[in-house]
Amino acid sequence: MDKKIEKKNWTWQKIALYVAILAGAGFLFSAIYKDAGKSSLNVETERLLVDTIHQGVFQEFIPVTGIVQPIKTVFIDAIEGGRVEEKFVEDGAMMKKGQPILRLSNSDLQLNYLNQEAQTVAQINSIRNTSLMMEQQSLTLREQALDVEYQIDLFSKRNKRNQELYKAKAVAKVDYEETTDQLEHLYRRKKMLAMTIEKDSMFQVLQQEQMTNSVDLMKRNLAIARQSLDNLIIKSPIDGQLSGLNTELGELINQGESIAQVDNLDNFKIRARIDEYYISRIFIDQRGSFQFSGKTYNLRIKKIYPQVTNGSFEADLVFTDEVPSNIKRGQSVSIKLELSAEEKGLLLARGSFYQKTGGNWIYKIVPGSNVAQKQDIKVGRQNPNFYEVLGGLRPGDVVIVSSYDNFGDKDELILK
Repeated sequence: MDKKIEKKNWTWQKIALYVAILAGAGFLFSAIYKDAGKSSLNVETERLLVDTIHQGVFQEFIPVTGIVQPIKTVFIDAIEGGRVEEKFVEDGAMMKKGQPILRLSNSDLQLNYLNQEAQTVAQINSIRNTSLMMEQQSLTLREQALDVEYQIDLFSKRNKRNQELYKAKAVAKVDYEETTDQLEHLYRRKKMLAMTIEKDSMFQVLQQEQMTNSVDLMKRNLAIARQSLDNLIIKSPIDGQLSGLNTELGELINQGESIAQVDNLDNFKIRARIDEYYISRIFIDQRGSFQFSGKTYNLRIKKIYPQVTNGSFEADLVFTDEVPSNIKRGQSVSIKLELSAEEKGLLLARGSFYQKTGGNWIYKIVPGSNVAQKQDIKVGRQNPNFYEVLGGLRPGDVVIVSSYDNFGDKDELILK
């Protein structure tokens, strides 16, 4: 008996067809959803600057401008004022220490020295006269002491004879007592003279010390007055080149006025101006370098001036090895001042994009396409050439580093 065969509604062919349709619809929906709200902009590639992210050596440094200066400069000021009477050398001359530069005249100083010299001579003569008088007084006291000794010896003998004669009833008692009293008086006088001589000797020692000190003081004062006259001849304090000498014959120079300076040209230093932003990162012995005549010369910071003027401060750098032979005073050099040691890192070339993004994102070109999409990144330290990439990019990524000012806030760029 025949059996009715029912037709199946779900065959594998239908299932496969429906799955394909659903997959296609899902892909289309996903693409539409993905592109929904996304903005793009067509950009000419000729106007773009790109960079390829790469591993390299990173070092944080800043470029600063320095001025070449002599390693040592001594300023010459007028210790004493006066009129220029003679000019021994001209500006720019090479000087030896102690070599005369100018001779000044000052009549007041000269008159004061002569008066002080006369007073000193008079006081010294007065002290010498006083010293002679004290010596004479001392001699007189010693002479009196000798006379008393003689009188004591004489009266001792006489008193002894009178004593024997008095016992023999040959002289009166009053004669014997008179010689005894005279002898006792002489002994008392001898004692008094001895005390006087002792005190006179002590006084003479003290007086002589005071007179010696007074003479020394007067001689020192006279020497100072003489030195004031010597200061009218202005001399070079060190070996070096004279500069800044603009005085002329007959010109009046005031006391303390700056006259010139002498520069030691045996070595040089570089005075650099640094932005105050880096003042907390600059230290003694910090390293730097610059290129000169095709060669690199190394420096180190020797002195930091903490005063901030017009948003910057100064530091002196000295050479750590050789000094350029043809470098000149006043010459400007561009110094690479190191803020960190050299380290391996992921490098991104500096560009104008940073002003727009602050280093938070960048346009990265999708490999194998003409599309550049926004990419979140993280940058760390920077130097004049590179940013240090800390996240968001890998070696080989190609990014746009030129200005983003004309891109608005587009999510992707179509490169043409």
